[in-house]
Amino acid sequence: MSQLSYDRMRTEIAGQTELLRSLIKNADMKTPVPTCPGWSLGQLLRHVGEVHRWMGTVVASRSVEPVSDERINDLDAYTDEVASELDPWLGEGAEWLVETLRGAEGPVWTPQGLDTPAFWARRALFETVLHRADAALALGGGFEVDDEVAVEGLEEWLGFSCVPEAYEGHGLLGPGRALSFNGEWLVDLGGDAPVWRRGHGDASVTVRGPVSELLLFVYRRPAPKVEVSGDSALLGRWLERSGFWLEEEEGEDG
Repeated sequence: MSQLSYDRMRTEIAGQTELLRSLIKNADMKTPVPTCPGWSLGQLLRHVGEVHRWMGTVVASRSVEPVSDERINDLDAYTDEVASELDPWLGEGAEWLVETLRGAEGPVWTPQGLDTPAFWARRALFETVLHRADAALALGGGFEVDDEVAVEGLEEWLGFSCVPEAYEGHGLLGPGRALSFNGEWLVDLGGDAPVWRRGHGDASVTVRGPVSELLLFVYRRPAPKVEVSGDSALLGRWLERSGFWLEEEEGEDG
């Protein structure tokens, strides 16, 4: 169950996009983005804007079939971006998405089956949050996000880790195996399929840190305040398999 309301997620998409835009006013669009290898800052921003438009198209069309996402990751042509052009373009895409989500009702296609537009509101929010972190890191700045928003993102990730593509055939399951995050979230790997819940319990590995850094950590971004104790190899395998694009061989985690 989402911690954030649908309207709060819509508001956050707009707000997070504005925070992202504020980072790029005087930035060099050719700046490499270490957390997205091979991308420049301009390509990262183009990706975010195309993601907003793609997700908005899924919702606006009420599609129950996959919608081509070719433009999201095919960024080779965007090596000479100009901040003064990208800035308003980002704002326009986010605004259109937020308005498209207003009052939208399902069912609509998602990579995990038919769902409501709330799936895309949540997903768009964390695409924006995490790529804002990428931009901040690339530019040498700091990153902060509200704890309520970070909790929503962490729980979305935990949900992604429980779908069959994430665990089948990858040696994650076994008696007594479990992951604990701050003693507040537990991922039980001891059954036929992973199950996550809020609460504490015996765990093979424990991850602790500020919830905003836990969010960065599961997305495999730098999280210096996070501490790991226990079976780090199990945690590593779990991180490799968890994420959004679970139908792909290695997974695309935003």
